[in-house]
Amino acid sequence: MTQSIGFLGLGNMGGPMAAKLVEAGHRVTGYDLVPEVLRQARTAGVGPAESAADAVRDADVVITMLPAGRHVLAAYADLLPAARPGTLFVDCSTIDVADARAAHDLAVRAGHRAVDAPVSGGVPGATAGTLTFMAGAGEAEFAAAGPVLEAMGARIVHCGPSGAGQAAKICNNMILGISMIAVSEAFVLGESLGLSHQALFDVASTASGQCWALTSNCPVPGPVPASPANRDYRAGFAAALMAKDLGLAAGAVEAAGLPVELGVRAAQLYADFAAADGAGLDFSAIITTIREGGK
Repeated sequence: MTQSIGFLGLGNMGGPMAAKLVEAGHRVTGYDLVPEVLRQARTAGVGPAESAADAVRDADVVITMLPAGRHVLAAYADLLPAARPGTLFVDCSTIDVADARAAHDLAVRAGHRAVDAPVSGGVPGATAGTLTFMAGAGEAEFAAAGPVLEAMGARIVHCGPSGAGQAAKICNNMILGISMIAVSEAFVLGESLGLSHQALFDVASTASGQCWALTSNCPVPGPVPASPANRDYRAGFAAALMAKDLGLAAGAVEAAGLPVELGVRAAQLYADFAAADGAGLDFSAIITTIREGGK
């Protein structure tokens, strides 16, 4: 069924996601603060709006893909009054669980429906339409969002009520961040012991050390030709975004008073790496600081 969709945030992730909706036959009206980004989206068939409110005025569904919770909450303050009653708001940003629940409550109080649906898969997944969506919503809202999410992704998981999608995202990325550090440390240790990258990969990729950070995003060039390590760590998933996600996880750990040491340490390592000129590199480039730390 063709739907009218307002899309806010057409950057590296939002742009290709909106393009996939157009490919699926939906009418997409988009808005972004960056004029060049809006022009690029227009070439993919996204109708440009003069303002955020204009993008949502006639929409059946509103999708937001914004940097942080404060941006989502500020956007909702403008968008909710402009939208038609009962509009479905789907936030695909990665934000704090408390902010996701606050956004949901704002939408419901304004007479709308809401889903938090952060994504995994990075820019390649957005471009290919193979993202994984982690959704937090009631059963009816999740069902309503399904056809739209399916146009942009290959797997849509209903994680629970409001905020559960964000909870799943930060837990997943805590696993990923810790895994990448572990894989990077193993390669650096292997280098010091005279072990070739390929030999270590051939063993670990088919043994108990196997994980996505190794087999899909290997932090050294060679074993996985598609990994960013073969392109001078040009970002697939930027270290700054990993630092942000791990920071959200560390904040949740602190709030819950949990003894989660590796997640908190990973958050600090990525924060330091992003602050030291690594922000725009792929998160696998953390291996460079591990090497430098041993010199």
